[in-house]
Amino acid sequence: MKTLKEKLYDKIEQHRPRIKRLMKEHGETVINEVTVQQVIGGMRGIKSLITDISYLDPYEGIRYRGFTLPEVFEKLPKPYGGEMPCVEGLFYLFLTGEIPTENDVADFIYDTINRRQLPKYVYEVIDAFPNNSHPMPILSACVMAMQRESQFNLRYRRGMNKMDFWDPTYEDALNLVSKMPIIGAAIYNKLYSDKGQNYQDPTLDLGGNFAYMLGKDKPYDDVARMYFIIHADHEAGNVSAHTGHLIASSLSDVYLSVSGMINGLAGPLHGLANQEVLRWIQKLREEMGGNFPTEEQLKKSVWDTLNSGQVIPGYGHAVLRKTDPRYTIQREFALSHMPDDELFKYLELLYKVVPPILQEQGKAKNPWPNVDAHSGVIQWHYGITEYDYYTVLFSIGRAIGVLSNIIWDRALGYPIERPKSITTDMLEQMVGIKKKNEV
Repeated sequence: MKTLKEKLYDKIEQHRPRIKRLMKEHGETVINEVTVQQVIGGMRGIKSLITDISYLDPYEGIRYRGFTLPEVFEKLPKPYGGEMPCVEGLFYLFLTGEIPTENDVADFIYDTINRRQLPKYVYEVIDAFPNNSHPMPILSACVMAMQRESQFNLRYRRGMNKMDFWDPTYEDALNLVSKMPIIGAAIYNKLYSDKGQNYQDPTLDLGGNFAYMLGKDKPYDDVARMYFIIHADHEAGNVSAHTGHLIASSLSDVYLSVSGMINGLAGPLHGLANQEVLRWIQKLREEMGGNFPTEEQLKKSVWDTLNSGQVIPGYGHAVLRKTDPRYTIQREFALSHMPDDELFKYLELLYKVVPPILQEQGKAKNPWPNVDAHSGVIQWHYGITEYDYYTVLFSIGRAIGVLSNIIWDRALGYPIERPKSITTDMLEQMVGIKKKNEV
């Protein structure tokens, strides 16, 4: 049976001619038009990136290698006694486009276990931060500190055919994806917990070992698997995925690239939405004075929020036009494991109340909940009550997709990214706006 790396090499050899043909025969073909609104508005919707790892379908939600999320959760192998699939199986799917067998996943887990050990200096980096530090700078610093471990850098300095760039990048990526949950657990234990520990259980998969290191009992191992999988990728244009791709396009190693990804994810417009949802729901609960609201009371609170010029956090999406499947997967888990949780009951009533109100208001293109509407509530239920840490969990998951994309970027020889910018004067001239002294 072929190893993952051997199977990936076969896939790369099959894919390279496709890119070469597109460039040679269709390199000048126009596939998109750009508006002034897109130029000024953050390049939203401009088709200018390529990834085969995931695609955001407006009606199906995120697809991983063509599979919908429900299909991914159904088809990927699960650990013994586990409800959610092994995260390692998702990485295999991202790299090959194929659903792995149980033996494939077992072999991959065995490989990653041998890569999990952190260098001593990484723990020293963690310990060097003050106890009141935000966890995201610690995570970023730890990943960047490991840059000295990069096999790509070593082989690049010695001289290497560019067609082989993917090989040491693959090794670096597996090393990093194996270590990030260990770093995340060590950061949590330093900042927040006296119950967790830095010892690992080599018999467990990535999600199970992460829960073990945090000192969390079942079913938090399944919560970790679910959380990492649903956050693993979201096309190539979001800030974290694009940042990782952009940095790697200069042939920076994966440690520098993922550190940049983490920094982008830490921004309040990207990775902090689930915190805002949780704060808003808890504020609602305080306003109710400990009494669970009626449907009419909740409708009034929602309208009050909208009429004050605020949005309902966790609702709406730039692309989706239905309930986010990542929300639905979490909801099904919560219905099974925590149906009586008070915050979850708020979510259920909001799910009933908010969409009709947003439709009546008429401003939201998508009145349905997204992934962030649910994820914080589940973490809170299982004792992860430190808001700032949620983005670390997000980062561990997102690294899986970013690293998979970087491996394929190197395999297909994509060039350094360098879009062209223009001045405001030039843009005004393009649309026919004259300056006052020209009128």
